[in-house]
Amino acid sequence: MFCREVRAKAPMKKRRIAIARGVAALLLVAFFAPLLQAWEREPLSVFAERRAKLMAAINAPILLFGYTGHEEANAVVVFMQEENFYYLTGHNEEGAALLLVPESAEQKGWSGAREILYLPPRDLRQERWNGPRLGPDDAGIQEKTGFARVETFAKLHDALTALAKTFPEIYTELPGPHDEGYPHAATWSKWVRDAAPQASVKDVSSAIGTLRAIKSPGELALLQKAIEPSIDAQLEAMKMVRPGLYEYQVAARMVEIHASAGCETEAYSPIVGTAFNSTVLHYDKLDRRIEDGDIVLMDVAGQYSGYASDITRTIPANGKYTARQREIYEIVLGAQNAALAALKPGMTLGGKDAATSLQKIAMDYIDSHGRDKEGHSLGQYYIHGLSHHVGLDVHDASGPARPLEPGMVITVEPGIYIPEENLGVRIEDDVLITATGYKLLTARLPRSPDEIEKIMADATAARQKQQP
Repeated sequence: MFCREVRAKAPMKKRRIAIARGVAALLLVAFFAPLLQAWEREPLSVFAERRAKLMAAINAPILLFGYTGHEEANAVVVFMQEENFYYLTGHNEEGAALLLVPESAEQKGWSGAREILYLPPRDLRQERWNGPRLGPDDAGIQEKTGFARVETFAKLHDALTALAKTFPEIYTELPGPHDEGYPHAATWSKWVRDAAPQASVKDVSSAIGTLRAIKSPGELALLQKAIEPSIDAQLEAMKMVRPGLYEYQVAARMVEIHASAGCETEAYSPIVGTAFNSTVLHYDKLDRRIEDGDIVLMDVAGQYSGYASDITRTIPANGKYTARQREIYEIVLGAQNAALAALKPGMTLGGKDAATSLQKIAMDYIDSHGRDKEGHSLGQYYIHGLSHHVGLDVHDASGPARPLEPGMVITVEPGIYIPEENLGVRIEDDVLITATGYKLLTARLPRSPDEIEKIMADATAARQKQQP
């Protein structure tokens, strides 16, 4: 998905399936969701290591809240935990909280545990509807959660009040300037202020984002498990796209492939835009009939065990790019290749320094190749950023801006969008930063226009053979 400078967050998790006319896609998700048992979680020791790193960075109590399960009323939404909470706990059930207490608390008279997971009491009647949940009094709850101390949520208020008597600062998630939807951070930060009115409430989000930017080996494995079916879906779309289909039919088939491979949901609302719609960055209606001569932009990817992928390809509806479509496509591809050639630790995603800015490298390429119908350079039609981090969110948290480091996973996604020509092209791939350069995680999916045309031509020939 294109990199937005400012991007409103959905209330629950990522951008959910929002195909306006794609009833088939919604039915497929509803059918597959009860069957999915593919959720994978890293070892509990990995989450404990992350908590230790966070506590080492902040010498104050840290309090985080999971989602309650009431943030989203849409019946097709699959519950996924608040990302920061999941990153530190691996707990993917409703109504939990996490309290981390610094080592210095013992010197101030704190005799409790330094890590406490708070869970709501079990509601057996509700579990008849929604399935079993973990409760604080369950046998073996410590082994199941990786926490030596698990308490009922009702005890959290008193624990926080006690800590606030000796710690002037409490860290939690505070709402950002562009938060929209269900006010999770606003609601719970107010709860913290009400419980500890004498304490100064600070934001922990940046510190967690700094940790999240570097992916663990387990995270990389889960990311690849999101990427592989997303590649399969893109390849299938290349084979099926032809004049006469509707945008939503293409999206529905891609969603089906994700679901059958174990993806619990989409990483964001599928974008399949043809002709003018290919130039609309937020396009999600998916109700247009694909016509001969159209360009088809497909920004569709799945999410596996909480981890997102993010892939875009742009193909010709009839299997053959027009001269103008190929010209613009090759400029976008050239910009992507220029950015990839420079990709290594120390480079930056944004900025104006030509020596380090990947964004500037891509922009300079686009601005120096090709012209619009009025003879102007094409830079004005490249209207978004080149890259963003990918992980537990499709636009993953990464902390304060800093140069790229080994272990980061980002997109590389230049694009050109010319509304007056009904022509939008974006090519987007997922990339791991390595010690010496990068690894293209989506390398199996062709980017060359010749390869794309061949895939489409072979599919057309196969369909014609099957016709009586």
